Amino acid sequence: MDLQHTLVPIALFVCVTYAFKAVLDAIMRYRLLHEPGTEELLRALLAGEAEERRIASLRWGILLIALALGFVVIQAFGWTDVTPGAIGVLAGSFGLGHLTFYAITRRRR
Repeated sequence: MDLQHTLVPIALFVCVTYAFKAVLDAIMRYRLLHEPGTEELLRALLAGEAEERRIASLRWGILLIALALGFVVIQAFGWTDVTPGAIGVLAGSFGLGHLTFYAITRRRR
C-alpha cells in the first residue's frame, strides 16, 4: 500500500508533464503552418524531427538490449538478491549501451 502512495503521484506528474509537452508541440506546429514562412524551412524542420525520432528509437533499442544483457548476466551468475554487484552489472550495462549509441551515431556523421 505504501508503494501506491508514492507511485501514483509520480505517475500523475509524468503524465501531466507529457501532456503539457504534447500541447506545446501542437501549438508550435499550428503556428508554423499558419504564419508566413518558406515551405523549405517547414520541410527542414519536419525532416529534423523525423530524424530525431529515429535516433531516439535507436537509443532506446540499444539501451534496452544492453539492460537485457545485464539481466542475463545476473541470471547466469545465479544472483537472486539485490546486491551491489547486481546493481553494478545493470548500471554498467546501461552505461555500455549509452557508449554504444554514441559510437554508432558518431560514426554515422
